[in-house]
Amino acid sequence: MAVLAWLLIPLFAAVGAAIWADWASRDRISGDVAELAGYARFRDAMEQPAPGTDALRP
Repeated sequence: MAVLAWLLIPLFAAVGAAIWADWASRDRISGDVAELAGYARFRDAMEQPAPGTDALRP
């Protein structure tokens, strides 16, 4: 019985590695598009002057 337990440990490790490899290689393109759109909105917001700062300009 102990031999069976020692043989199951690498089997479970291989199954876990296969699941992790499948998860790590998933398609993440949709997440990148959303991130790039958010960054573009952030960049546009940073280019606009803040309200009420016109009096501070010379």
